[in-house]
Amino acid sequence: MANFESLYYKTKNGRNPVKEFVDNLSFKAQRRFFVKIDLLEDYGPRLPEPHAKKLENDLYELRFEGDDGIVRIIYFFYIGKTIILLNGFKKKTQKTPRREIELAKNRMADYLGTLSACIVKEG
Repeated sequence: MANFESLYYKTKNGRNPVKEFVDNLSFKAQRRFFVKIDLLEDYGPRLPEPHAKKLENDLYELRFEGDDGIVRIIYFFYIGKTIILLNGFKKKTQKTPRREIELAKNRMADYLGTLSACIVKEG
């Protein structure tokens, strides 16, 4: 039974970029993704390498290989037991590309900003 729940980041115009990315992976890679998500939901931040790795600050990457290369999904843990999947990409270099991390940071800021905008102060 899962201890955590994973959610796809959604843009302001309603797109789910990580879901779209996963939907475009090969069937075999999609199966690996869902196996890794199940592990992540069971173990949360305790999921060890080679399955997951902390990148920086509050960002982590889910790690697996597909038919067409190395795949990474960047995510963060939100209040309680929620995992927000921010960015998916195929890794072509040894290090995680800075632009992929920056994109994930921007999406995390957007997600957190959108939530705080929904809070209305009574006065």
